[in-house]
Amino acid sequence: MNKTEDVSEMRVQADLTRLKPYGDTMNDGKVQVSFTLPVADDERGQEAAREIVLAMGLSNPIITWHQALEDNFTFYVAYGSLEYSINYNDIHVETVDVEVMTMAETNDFIRRHFGRKIRVIGASTGTDAHTVGIDAIMNMKGYAGHYGLERYSMIEAKNLGSQVKNEDFIRAALDFDADALLVSQTVTQKNIHIQNLTELVELLEAEGLRERFILIIGGPRINHELAKELGADAGFGPNKYADDVASFICKELWERKEAGL
Repeated sequence: MNKTEDVSEMRVQADLTRLKPYGDTMNDGKVQVSFTLPVADDERGQEAAREIVLAMGLSNPIITWHQALEDNFTFYVAYGSLEYSINYNDIHVETVDVEVMTMAETNDFIRRHFGRKIRVIGASTGTDAHTVGIDAIMNMKGYAGHYGLERYSMIEAKNLGSQVKNEDFIRAALDFDADALLVSQTVTQKNIHIQNLTELVELLEAEGLRERFILIIGGPRINHELAKELGADAGFGPNKYADDVASFICKELWERKEAGL
């Protein structure tokens, strides 16, 4: 049996009602973890790291790498076996349900259904100074072979950059007569992204503008479920591109138009 056949057979044999990580053999529960401890790089620190791995619920822990970062700070890499399993069949995730169109298909859709350019404004709001996310979606060159919204002939895109106050973002959206607002959040320490996005939604609602715009948020710790909980229309996390965002905007605008909103 070749390697491909071996992998296929293991997939068939996997018991998804008792799902565990796969390392060397099915359901062995092998997991690799890494972390830093504020202790010296010595035998005592290694034992502390091993006991922490045990406290995580992993058995037979092995500290495979340790390196001092500076005095009394050490980085560890460890392996262990997870004793617990989950029922994969019980997992249900809320996702953005939309057929992703190409740039040409999106332009054609907008031209046929709206007869005008769709206006999209985006920014990294609050104190977030990172533009990599919003640039990947908005800028003409895009990211990973996916062109940004600025290249779409039927989308007028405006990228405000970073550290844009929520109040200024809303004001700019009104001046631009935007159809959709895109907000990128990269900084997430102490859940600052939650606070900032909550403030944005509350400001929109206070001004009676929440239903005026399609609100889309994105970032490394954003998913569709969280976005909906925060009051947005959609959320896009890692490995999502301008194609995904443009397709959702088209679908949402068309549904609202059909509903007379």
